[in-house]
Amino acid sequence: MPIRLLFTQTDRNLTGQSKMWGCPDLPDTLSYPESEIAEDDETYRNPLTFICQIRCEDLIPFDTEGLLPHSGMLYFFAEVDYYLGADGYDSPGMGEWPASAIRVLYTPTGEGLHTHSLVDEQGNTLGLPPEAITFTACNPASDGFKLLGLPFFDEVREQYPAHVSLFQMDEEDKWNLRFFDSGMLSFLLSAEDLKQRRFERTVAYLHSF
Repeated sequence: MPIRLLFTQTDRNLTGQSKMWGCPDLPDTLSYPESEIAEDDETYRNPLTFICQIRCEDLIPFDTEGLLPHSGMLYFFAEVDYYLGADGYDSPGMGEWPASAIRVLYTPTGEGLHTHSLVDEQGNTLGLPPEAITFTACNPASDGFKLLGLPFFDEVREQYPAHVSLFQMDEEDKWNLRFFDSGMLSFLLSAEDLKQRRFERTVAYLHSF
């Protein structure tokens, strides 16, 4: 059953909880993902933007087919700074993104997590404030932010007929999040890779009207 994500601003501590934005809570076995940037004959590492973490036990009432893990934590990262209006960032563009532009991580345990914060030169935490995530059922090909089901756009479904929409990002005014002209970013994983928990094979595809 596809699962819609709903977001709520809150002052409560969201460490180890399902949350959008903020900073990821990672175990020692997982490193904060980075992409490799080549510029002016130099190569350097750049941290990917943390999008959200999903506490998998929260999905049990909705994931009746057991497609997703029901314990541990699932994390999504991607180069979405350009679409948040940040200066100095390039767009990965329309269509399928380079593998280096996204990362999906999974840990089977929710214990021993440590918050990884990115800070600027003044020590201020980078990124948007965290928001709590709650879940509800939705239609397979619905728009909005969701887990599972099918991509909203027919063009994406036709190009990836054997893939599940692992995570779909829509636009959102309160975050100044825009994917060109009413677009959506789909994190796609084949049904077999999802069954085998091979989240490292996830691809991202950006499409808009």
